Amino acid sequence: MVKALLKIIKGSCSTAQKQNSADELRIATCALLLEIAHADDEFLPEEEQKIEMLMRKHFNLPEETIFREIKELSEKKRAESIDLWSLTKTIKEHYSGEQKEKIIEMIWAIIYSDGTLSEHEDYLVHKLATLLDLDHRTLIDAKIKVLREIRQ
Repeated sequence: MVKALLKIIKGSCSTAQKQNSADELRIATCALLLEIAHADDEFLPEEEQKIEMLMRKHFNLPEETIFREIKELSEKKRAESIDLWSLTKTIKEHYSGEQKEKIIEMIWAIIYSDGTLSEHEDYLVHKLATLLDLDHRTLIDAKIKVLREIRQ
């Protein structure tokens, strides 16, 4: 009986930890996308729409209210963060190389949602790739992929 209860408790804790990790990943990812959207000192409606679309697709978010909550928490995390490392740490720790590549593709998609690449955005995407342990080739491949998708 005691063993069964301990198993249930451990299962509940494990499920709660998985949910917390999933929430942290959503918030961290959205915070990075918001950071890149604000890098050129303009946060355009196109960028916000692109972030919402990418987040919905990547995390399979069903409701508009869920995205608003994630965005609000992400803005708060972004405001409280003192450096980029704190924004990338969660992603780096929980995502595989392939998943981190997808995040960089999402970042490039936000950058090009307004049709231009500013110096600040270029610097920031390179910095984020380094913090996520992605090599330069992976960064450029992601950029090329996004540009091809835009042109189609």
